[in-house]
Amino acid sequence: LVPNPSEVNTRGGNMAGYWVVKVRVTNAESYGKYAKLAAAAVADHGGRFIVRGQPSVTKEGEDFPRNVVVEFPSHDQALACYDSPAYKEALEFAEDAAERIFSIVNGD
Repeated sequence: LVPNPSEVNTRGGNMAGYWVVKVRVTNAESYGKYAKLAAAAVADHGGRFIVRGQPSVTKEGEDFPRNVVVEFPSHDQALACYDSPAYKEALEFAEDAAERIFSIVNGD
């Protein structure tokens, strides 16, 4: 298996991928259903939660009370998880249950 050049960091190893999400929950019941299904999709794609629901100190920009960071073995796996049928099912519960800023980023 040859790694994608965009997946190799400057030290020659595989580059992790991260979901970085800021969340303001507006419907706790629906968001709970989302969280359960999303956790299963993340696990299926080799992801692990680094930060889950912890508050933060916002120094610039809009404050969101809930923060989530998920690490995946590669950026491609982070993208694949988001685009997977299992995660799409989870998103159906999140759409009207939270305001979110969701980014997928490369690690190094």
